[in-house]
Amino acid sequence: MKPLRIGLIGYGFMGRTHSNAYRKVNNFFQLEHQCVLQAVCARDAAKVKAFAENWGYQSIETDWRKLIAREDIDAIDICTPNNSHAEIAIAAAKAGKMILCEKPLSMNGPEGRKMVAAVEKAKVPNIVWYNYRRVPAVTLAKQLIDEGRLGRIFHYRAKFLQDWTISPELPQGGAGLWRLDAKAAGSGVTGDLLAHCIDTAIWLNGGFEKVNAMTETFIKERKHTLTGKVEKVGIDDACAFLARFQNGSLATFESTRYARGHKALYTFEINGENASIFWDLHDLHRLQYFDYRDQSIVRGWRNIHVSDGDQPYMKHWWVPGLQIGYEHSFVHQVADFLKGLETGQPAGPTFREALETQFVCDAVLKSAKSQKWEKVAKAR
Repeated sequence: MKPLRIGLIGYGFMGRTHSNAYRKVNNFFQLEHQCVLQAVCARDAAKVKAFAENWGYQSIETDWRKLIAREDIDAIDICTPNNSHAEIAIAAAKAGKMILCEKPLSMNGPEGRKMVAAVEKAKVPNIVWYNYRRVPAVTLAKQLIDEGRLGRIFHYRAKFLQDWTISPELPQGGAGLWRLDAKAAGSGVTGDLLAHCIDTAIWLNGGFEKVNAMTETFIKERKHTLTGKVEKVGIDDACAFLARFQNGSLATFESTRYARGHKALYTFEINGENASIFWDLHDLHRLQYFDYRDQSIVRGWRNIHVSDGDQPYMKHWWVPGLQIGYEHSFVHQVADFLKGLETGQPAGPTFREALETQFVCDAVLKSAKSQKWEKVAKAR
């Protein structure tokens, strides 16, 4: 197998999920490339050394520029806060490196355009880590829609609910809480949680036409971890918006970090003229499916346990009836990326495809301020 030497930047939650995927993918998928954990980079030398030893990285760096300059690195994996994605990705593209970038692509659409221009000019393989596409039940939903089983789509509704920021004592900023700092994250739940919902929706149901949104920041000030001062909170704690897709279907999206009792409730439902589907992250290996064309005496919602070998990805894992979990979606993403290198057909979402999600997020935030319907810019 050809070695694909990975240079990971960042060792937080996503750094762990990606590292696990690189370590597991060649055990379960027959591919031309072998992932090699060549180097990991972060500013804290002691912590990144411990991370490297735990996950099996061969070396460390504390300056991402030095990592990108290394000739023994083929692909740069960006697991840093959102405000550094563009600078790192553009530098990596100029150096001719493949790029795997955490979501969202960028702080905003214009910044994302620069990233797209850089990777397309350099002609380097690229992908953004919207991993929920690779949950087998979600991939099966895509298959059913593409086969025309639902018929014309009328409605799409999605929500992503959490509750971890309710306490006013929770600070903002710093290594663990940068998602609450607008300067590092760009936005709150819109870019963090709804971006997942939007990417999945585009993949399943096509592009957005326009949106009408409202946002709220429930706690206006928080102590900043880095400055020690109480500062204004700039991110959105909650967001809800209406949308119209280019295919004419209507949609509702909701996300919040103030839904007491929910840690990561991500669901979507799609209603078509013939059938409907529903998926819940808490039951991620199952897809709910209703088909009106069934005989009336047996018509009803069916519970599809996605674990059989003829269902997406499952032939690579265990025997039918044994399910897989969240971490496997990242293994699938690496496998698809590597398969794309073999075939020349890039796995998505590429930077350009992820730019579509960024433009929807931009329109949502713009609408929340204007209190009007806003059209979504085109990524192509």
